[in-house]
Amino acid sequence: MKEEFLHYVWQFQKFDNHNLKTAQGQSLQIIAPGSHNHDSGPDFFNAQIVIEGQLWAGNVELHIASSQWYLHQHHTDTAYDSVILHVVWEHTSEVLRKDTTCIPTLELKNRIPKQILRTYEKLFSAETKWIPCEQSMPPIDTFTYAHWLERLYVERLEKKARFLATRASQLNNHWEALLFEMLCKNFGLKVNGPAFLSIAQSVSFSLVQKCSDHLVSLEALLLGQAGLLDIVAEAPYFKELQGTHRYIKHKYHLSGDGIIPPKFFRLRPSNFPTIRLAQVAALYVTHSHLFSKVITVREMPDLYRLFTVETSEFWKTHYTFTSRSKERNTQLTGKFIDLLVLNTVLPMRFAYFRSLGNHASEETLQWALALPPEANSTIKKFQELGVTATSAFESQALLQLKEFYCDTRRCLNCEIGNAMLKRT
Repeated sequence: MKEEFLHYVWQFQKFDNHNLKTAQGQSLQIIAPGSHNHDSGPDFFNAQIVIEGQLWAGNVELHIASSQWYLHQHHTDTAYDSVILHVVWEHTSEVLRKDTTCIPTLELKNRIPKQILRTYEKLFSAETKWIPCEQSMPPIDTFTYAHWLERLYVERLEKKARFLATRASQLNNHWEALLFEMLCKNFGLKVNGPAFLSIAQSVSFSLVQKCSDHLVSLEALLLGQAGLLDIVAEAPYFKELQGTHRYIKHKYHLSGDGIIPPKFFRLRPSNFPTIRLAQVAALYVTHSHLFSKVITVREMPDLYRLFTVETSEFWKTHYTFTSRSKERNTQLTGKFIDLLVLNTVLPMRFAYFRSLGNHASEETLQWALALPPEANSTIKKFQELGVTATSAFESQALLQLKEFYCDTRRCLNCEIGNAMLKRT
């Protein structure tokens, strides 16, 4: 039994409230349970109850056992002087105010319907499940489901926005530099994201801007910092890059400390770090002041045109420096641009506009709705359970649901978990 379950039961009055009596034998009637307090202090504010015909207005505190009042030191805290009712699963001891008067107590142990208890126990059982409700996921009305997904997606955006705001502050609000870091990270995808971020953070953005005048210079900077030029190869282009990086490294006193070496293992050739870093270089050589362009763009097609760039000629026939491949197009694919928009552009726009006091969440939601859903193991598993994401907005919401509600068993804070309990 968890205290948050009692909070749920009290908030929604999911117990038999006929002929209520306090543990002290007084008649009790609940007019209003009060507002749930998520901060310090009593659990519910501004409740209204009638005890022995007398109307009381004040706060309510909940515990599993009455004795926890003393265990939590509430008897020494003036914030609890206004408690008019102590609601507990089991009444184990009398609780006194500082003036020694007894606080009325309501015991719920024998008043919660058995079906609700069984549903609660099923959700919180120790049995290993991918999500707690996977064996009995209830139907949920369309409006409630859509509203819950929107809340989840905004939660996810807000979490990312807090991180971005903190990092922007560390960069003296240089949002162009922050976009470069985030794009590098997301060009690396899951496997090389941390490595690419460490590469981006190993050089100042002012140096990136200086090198952006020439594709060879920027490629040499990124590939050299990644350690991908520390090999022996005969290709003339490789030797040009190697010499250029040696010059830049000496001139600007660059260090490789803290850089995570990128990986090739189990990656498709199109995701090799050589190709992805070359594409980052092409993007920044093509577009100066990229952040300004990303922020001012108003139509999705214009955003896609910004990211439609192509690498240098060498990479059209190579995946690495040591072997030649069949000639191909090295432009970013639409699917890859979708990921960049979803994981970089939308959070950056959301965070930036929020920093200006302009909450552009509605526009962000609309753009996320226009993007296709992600295809990863979590989304596929939800689909197997009958929950299908039809857009990136929905797939992001489901990722938030899994990570911050299902995995941590916050079923009582979840609309789907609430639907299960309300159905009983």
